[in-house]
Amino acid sequence: MGPSKHPASSAAIRRNPFARNRLGGSLAMLFWLGLTATAGAQGAVRSVHGDWQIRCDTPPGAQGEQCALIQSVVAEDRSNAGLTVIVLKTADQKSKLMRVVAPLGVLLPSGLGLKLDNVDVGRAGFVRCLPNGCVAEVVMDDKLLGQLRTAKTATFIIFETPEEGIGFPLSLNGLGEGYDKLP
Repeated sequence: MGPSKHPASSAAIRRNPFARNRLGGSLAMLFWLGLTATAGAQGAVRSVHGDWQIRCDTPPGAQGEQCALIQSVVAEDRSNAGLTVIVLKTADQKSKLMRVVAPLGVLLPSGLGLKLDNVDVGRAGFVRCLPNGCVAEVVMDDKLLGQLRTAKTATFIIFETPEEGIGFPLSLNGLGEGYDKLP
């Protein structure tokens, strides 16, 4: 599926939990930041759950292996525009993170939008840009995880101008089952 156009909504910024963006400090988070440019080539595929893969690797200096649930999508009409969505539990098992890597050139102040079943959930700010893309991160609470488990469709929206976003449909098929299998 190709991207679709979505008008920006300032009300979406105030909605939670997706708009709540907090940084964590675990090695697992740093490891998965760098794992996105070639997510298909990094980390061993441990299992497949619908349209999601669990990939595992041992980051340098880590006590053990870290695993994440990953899906990448590329726009049909823009071969250089794609997103990688990474869902993981921190090494201390205290937090659940969703990290989305968007292509370079996105409008950073507008953040990354999320719609579930065509309903605005909110926006998350970008925390940094790397050579392979710009990273938005959300500490997921139980409410957002529940919404992701029950929704049929997710659309992540990047903004090229403040008024207009490009939507990337993402399959949620297997997300709940895959999340439950994360170590």
